Amino acid sequence: MIDTHAHLNNQFGQEANLDKLRWVVLSSGCLQDSKDNLKLARTNPKYRPAIGIHPQEIKDNPIKLEKLISNEVVAIGECGLEFTDGVDRDKQIALFRFQIEMSQKYNKALIVHSREASDETIEILKSYQNLRGVIHCYTGGKKRIKRFLEISDSWYFGIDGNITYEAGLSEVVKNIPKDRLVLETDTPFLAPIPHRGEQNKPEWVEFTYRKVAEIWNLSFEKTEEIIDSNASRLFNII
Repeated sequence: MIDTHAHLNNQFGQEANLDKLRWVVLSSGCLQDSKDNLKLARTNPKYRPAIGIHPQEIKDNPIKLEKLISNEVVAIGECGLEFTDGVDRDKQIALFRFQIEMSQKYNKALIVHSREASDETIEILKSYQNLRGVIHCYTGGKKRIKRFLEISDSWYFGIDGNITYEAGLSEVVKNIPKDRLVLETDTPFLAPIPHRGEQNKPEWVEFTYRKVAEIWNLSFEKTEEIIDSNASRLFNII
């Protein structure tokens, strides 16, 4: 199993039991997270760090982010758009584009956060060629799956623990091609049933794997094989 999106930095103070996991992608929300992820990744080879600036952290300097790039970094993100009330859309878009271009320049996967901005996110991503990335915690519904798939043949959908209690997400997963799905915890958020309401943990991605196996009507082992293969291609990790 692979958790493709977890926050385990100093801000959240989380720890993980990695015994059942092949690896965990440490997602970032700001410059400090990015630095913390790089340090944490050096404590265990199963931690794979991402660096990035969340759209709510537009005060951070992306030039300083680029200075953190290294071979150990597997992705840029999470980055993207969150068009809630009162945000500076132009600054968010500029920050997003900078990180998209970083992902291309350094051949890193892109982890995209999109809230209340699915259509704008799609249009920006489609303006680039040969992107490799994932729409984190996909909430765009069935109708936008085809549009996201058109971004590139290396574009994936991240599904989280809320699939264990949101019936509509099960219908969404049925419409995502099996070779374009990866699974996440978004630790410490979105804990799956039977741990709903608790602080999430990377090892609980198992419950999301089991739910997808149920939806696909496949064995856990076959589901794990497919999902892990997708994650390996996305992040270019053997």
